[in-house]
Formats: sequence, C-alpha cells, structure tokens
Amino acid sequence: MGARKYSQRGYMDDAPRERSARRDPRPERRGPGGRGLGAPTATSFKCARCGGRLDPETTGGDARCGGCGDAVHSCVNCRSFDTAAPNECRAGVAERIAAKSKRNDCGSFEPKLVQDHAADSGSADDPKAAFDALFDF
Repeated sequence: MGARKYSQRGYMDDAPRERSARRDPRPERRGPGGRGLGAPTATSFKCARCGGRLDPETTGGDARCGGCGDAVHSCVNCRSFDTAAPNECRAGVAERIAAKSKRNDCGSFEPKLVQDHAADSGSADDPKAAFDALFDF
C-alpha cells in the first residue's frame, strides 16, 4: 500500500468500477409548459393603476375606474403608451401630454387590452382549487 498516494477505496483500483445508470426522477412533461401556456385566457381591459376590469366601450366623457377613481381615457390606459417612444406614445402624437394618468382628449386613444390568465382558474373562494389549477397542464 505504500505506492498509493491516497488510501480511499476506489483510488487507482485495478478493476474499473461499474457506473450505475442514473434515472431522472422528474416525470416526462406532456403539452406546453411555462406560465400561462395552454391555460384558458380572456382578453380584458384593465385599469393601469388598480387592475380593476373596465368596459372598453365606455372610454369617452368623464368615465372613471370603479376601483380607484382614475380617468379611463388617459395615456396609461392607452394601447400606444410606451415610455421609450418619442413623447411616450407609439401613435406619433405631435405634442407631449405631461400628466399621463389624467384625462386627455387624444384622438388616437385605443384601450389597452391584456390577456387575463386567471379568467377560468376556478372559484376565487376556494383556495385549494386555485392552488390545484396552478399545476394542471
């Protein structure tokens, strides 16, 4: 044993060790993966401030959000609102509107529609059903 530098079992053994076949404990995925892929969705118009649902048809006049009271016809609720674009609008508005969350009379206003992933996830009153819906593929 004097020729071996280390005395651990397996170090410089003459017989090669058999390698065990390693199995992956994760089950095979079927279908799409990731957040929201394959989940039921609904298109809705939501308030940019509080996230409350709004009716896209009632954007004119002095329409206000029922949850927070902000104006519906404002830049932050518009589809063209982009902080990286010139005048913070992709529609190409000539003059900049300073107060983005206040009501304005912009002619290029379109409601910003978003995909609501929690539309058909079960009852909101049953937390166990909502938790189980997270892992349904």
